[in-house]
Amino acid sequence: MPTITRFEDIEAWQTARELTNLVYIMTGHGEIARDFGLCNQMRRASVSIMSNIAEGFESRTNSLFLEYLERAKASAGELRAQNYVAKDAGYLNDRDFHKLFELCEKCSRQIAGFIRYLEQKPKAISDEGIEYNV
Repeated sequence: MPTITRFEDIEAWQTARELTNLVYIMTGHGEIARDFGLCNQMRRASVSIMSNIAEGFESRTNSLFLEYLERAKASAGELRAQNYVAKDAGYLNDRDFHKLFELCEKCSRQIAGFIRYLEQKPKAISDEGIEYNV
């Protein structure tokens, strides 16, 4: 059973990092890059997923960690909705739309699973570090 001792160990964070990289690549060129509002919002939503997972992990309490995970999951939903806007505006082809959609859903499922785990197995967090056996 793996132990999580840093936020970088969390699978959902790793997926969020991959997702953020993909968003930056997809929004870095073409018409979408010229749509500053949508481009910026998609980038901010993807970064929010990563950041909330990391910030929650470092918050030192399970209740705060759960709140941050819920925010991260909400940001994944926001990015999924923005993906539709980008597709409907003609900025993304079907392949890119589906690639981004699937990665958003994967990340959202991973966050939801981690939330369920933490709710079922609450653990006090000490100043000596955080360890979750998953």
